[in-house]
Amino acid sequence: MPNPLSKQQKLAVLIDAENASPARLRAILRRAACYGVLAIKRAYGDWSTPRLQRFKALLLRHAIEPVQLFSYTKGKNAADIALSLDAMDLMHMGQVTGVCLVSSDSDFTPVAMRLRREDLRVYGFGERQTPAAFVAACSTFIYTDSLVG
Repeated sequence: MPNPLSKQQKLAVLIDAENASPARLRAILRRAACYGVLAIKRAYGDWSTPRLQRFKALLLRHAIEPVQLFSYTKGKNAADIALSLDAMDLMHMGQVTGVCLVSSDSDFTPVAMRLRREDLRVYGFGERQTPAAFVAACSTFIYTDSLVG
């Protein structure tokens, strides 16, 4: 269970909306808040696509900043790249002491490792099929299907 003394942590929640479940968003945010103050909340994706409409409806309700990334080429991971760049910017600017990476994508393994090398806590949130490398790269990994709500 999360340590109540860690409330002083200032966290960024970075959501790969193309790889996360909108049905579990509220539970993810609730668990993330157990680790610290959610100072920055961003979700990355192409918000013009019908596939993200359920997610889009939750952005305002949870005060999540949408980061628009158009799908210029099918199959490319613009959201992953933008999320990774933002994570590095936040690390270098010293704005946060921890980052919550919401994705089941192993592409975030080097990002998690880099953040930890700079003494940031990395909380991963993803499905059971999340590759072991990404799970191990995080300070703490929470399987979203185990969250209630």
